[in-house]
Amino acid sequence: MSFVKPHVVEFPGLGWEFTISRGFEIFGFEIYWYGVIIAIGVLLAISYGLKRAQDFDIDPDRMIDVALLTIPVAFLGARLYYVLFKDWASYAANPATILDIRDGGLAIFGGIIVAFVFGPLMCKLKKVKIWAMFDATALGFLIGQGIGRWGNFFNQEAFGGNTDLPWGMTGEIIRSGLNGTGYDTALPVHPTFLYESLWCFLGFVLLHILSKKCYKFHGMIFCGYMVWYGVGRFLIEGLRTDSLAAGSMRISQLVAVLAVILGVVLFFILRRRAIDLPVELAVAAGESDEAKEEATEIENCVEPEEDTHGTTD
Repeated sequence: MSFVKPHVVEFPGLGWEFTISRGFEIFGFEIYWYGVIIAIGVLLAISYGLKRAQDFDIDPDRMIDVALLTIPVAFLGARLYYVLFKDWASYAANPATILDIRDGGLAIFGGIIVAFVFGPLMCKLKKVKIWAMFDATALGFLIGQGIGRWGNFFNQEAFGGNTDLPWGMTGEIIRSGLNGTGYDTALPVHPTFLYESLWCFLGFVLLHILSKKCYKFHGMIFCGYMVWYGVGRFLIEGLRTDSLAAGSMRISQLVAVLAVILGVVLFFILRRRAIDLPVELAVAAGESDEAKEEATEIENCVEPEEDTHGTTD
């Protein structure tokens, strides 16, 4: 086994210097760390989802069926999103390059959008509660995204503009100006891939705790994910030197704002639904007082005596 194109990465303010490689070669075939790291992130996300499946009232076998059907389509969405906003004319002129991900080019937002559009179809097919699956998937996404961003480190991409902060980084590829624009190649830059990785891990911890301590209706964790990731991505994207754009507009910042708005609106819609549904069912059964008390417990984030998770989808 031999390593592919080793290069130096430096953190001058910390006195650190590393020699890393984009990947390795086995039997003449190049395997990139970017793909390996993404695969690890996906596997850990699935493992976590399966472990928590019953907490979200999902059958683990059906969950894995939905995941295995949706993940390949999500990767395709991530690629097409990148192709569309990066340089569509160039890719259209040579269609064979559209699916050539070995040269890089996956946009996380594209994968997220397609997963949450295609996923419900698979949930219907496999008889899985859609919003419950969204909750589990959102936590899995934070794991996968937090880990997957380290693939950018090995490629020396997804970095920001210049900084004099102690953790500013530089290196051969950064100094070449190959993976970004609008920065001084002689000075350290923001490791924005690291910022997003840490933001995702922190979001995972917070939403994991929330799902354990105060999980009151299906879709709640998904809404939290939309808001958390949207806010973080908007702020971090503003630092980057390689943003996909349409004219002067950074596409990912626009999508991030829409994600936050959608997350907030959905939260109140689904919360209202979770409160109203037990009342409506109990009124039909002549038990409205008990149901109203249960709805109040949901609203106040207090554990009800009876499990109502299964009635919210």
